[in-house]
Amino acid sequence: MPPASSSDSFLAAPSKPLKPVQGELDLVPPASSPPKKRRSNNAAKPKKKRTQAKKGAEPAAKLNPWRWVAVIGTEILALAASALIGIIAVFGRSVDWFAGTGLWSNLLPFAAMVLAVGIANAVLLRLWLGMRAKLVLKGMILPAILAVFVAVAAGWFAAQEEFGRDLGKLRSLVGGMQEAERNTIAHQVFAAYRRSDLTQMQRIIERAKIYLPTIHEAAKAFDVDPEVMVGIGATESSFYPRDSKDGGRGLFQITAAPKSAVSVVKKHLDVDHLDMLNQRHNTFVAAATLRLYLAEMRGDLFLGLLAYNIGPANGGLRSIMTQYGARDFVTIQPYLQNLPRDYPIRVLTAALAYRLWHTEGRLPRYEEGSNAMHIQSVGIPGLNQGFSPKISIGKDKAA
Repeated sequence: MPPASSSDSFLAAPSKPLKPVQGELDLVPPASSPPKKRRSNNAAKPKKKRTQAKKGAEPAAKLNPWRWVAVIGTEILALAASALIGIIAVFGRSVDWFAGTGLWSNLLPFAAMVLAVGIANAVLLRLWLGMRAKLVLKGMILPAILAVFVAVAAGWFAAQEEFGRDLGKLRSLVGGMQEAERNTIAHQVFAAYRRSDLTQMQRIIERAKIYLPTIHEAAKAFDVDPEVMVGIGATESSFYPRDSKDGGRGLFQITAAPKSAVSVVKKHLDVDHLDMLNQRHNTFVAAATLRLYLAEMRGDLFLGLLAYNIGPANGGLRSIMTQYGARDFVTIQPYLQNLPRDYPIRVLTAALAYRLWHTEGRLPRYEEGSNAMHIQSVGIPGLNQGFSPKISIGKDKAA
């Protein structure tokens, strides 16, 4: 056989893996590296939409700082007012339960109730915060709106007479001796109103209508209660201005007004001389005199009215109290044998009648139905809010 040609030998040679020549293109991809997937345009769109939605939500989450403060402040104030009304109602209602001085029967149970109220408020606050987190997701102002509704409901409850009685009991609890004295005076006034001739009292108040503008003007000028001023006028003259046998003149029966009161009224009215038969002059002198005695008696209405009635002669009420070591209406009353100790009660009874007539248009009888509790809830002018000697008119002797 002829020898195999070189070409034949090449074809017959065993096959070996060929090494790629440097520079040549390797057309076979390695098995270990999978082909990369190309991103389709459709897959990129959702991401782009999510990005746009996220960017669009950022401005909505940002609130005006002042609006945010107003919303949060409204929510806090509404909740605080509601909680305060609730605490007053609970403590006022429990005063009768724990009244007394026994350690185990009164003081410790009351202390336990105070602790229980604190825990209950903490639990309610925690529940509110949990509910608030859900409401904020629906609207930033929803918690504030709900808090306002709660406060409105609490305000409606506070306007009821029952809450007024609870508040009065709580005041008695924390007011100590001063509140006990106020309650004593109040019940003397209620008893005097009960015994009053309401028909005659209404006639007196109706006669006062023509003088009311001047009374309110003078009361405002010297920071005294206009209802108390009406009570003084009703007691002094029954609103029949006249000269009396004891030297009293005009609407408020001015006798010897303190020089300092006269001086300040002249300056206020810009006049050189005061005529006590001029009802405007008379009313302003009465208001200035009452303010003077209230300041002298440190805002005690009972003592201020008593000093107004006694006048400045012989040092007035202050001299009497110093002489006998009296400090309040309880300790001064035994020394007033020859003085009208019931004068403040008569003034405040007329003031109460005026308040009832002004607000209700009538004078309800104390014994009928639930009028007693209603009249007590209306309150007595001057005793509810008290007086503070803001305007000082100095001390002086009679003119």
